[in-house]
Amino acid sequence: MVSDDGDHFGVVSVEEGLKKAKERELDLVQITDNVVPPVCKIIDHGKYTYEENKKRKKQEKSSKPQTKSIRLGFSISEHDMEVRVKSVEKFLNEGDSVKIVLPLKGRQKALQGVAREKIQKFLEMVQEKSEIRIEKEMGREPRGLTVTVVKKNAS
Repeated sequence: MVSDDGDHFGVVSVEEGLKKAKERELDLVQITDNVVPPVCKIIDHGKYTYEENKKRKKQEKSSKPQTKSIRLGFSISEHDMEVRVKSVEKFLNEGDSVKIVLPLKGRQKALQGVAREKIQKFLEMVQEKSEIRIEKEMGREPRGLTVTVVKKNAS
């Protein structure tokens, strides 16, 4: 039996373990069940289950790839594009897919060719930094143009 602060009590009876747990106002929890004698620990069971659930949720969250979004302006400068390329590279290395958005307002909608060239130039800049694969081709959406990319070796 092991206490919550790491003290080892050795092999003790169940009654004695329950007594020690009650003295500390904690719970006696069986850690392993297929070992003779079974290993038990004196811990706060509510806190233990809370920590385990927290670990499990964090692990589930980190294992799911997300779609991150990068927004480009119609008149974006070269330096701003380089900054966004670094962000895209970081997202791709984390295993996420990246949705590149170029919103078009007013008269910009008539200049879709220029907007497509901007996105194409941006994709070329990203391609220089890391291998990418276009997951969703460049397309027109109600507010502008979008394209989704992922890292090439990712599926």
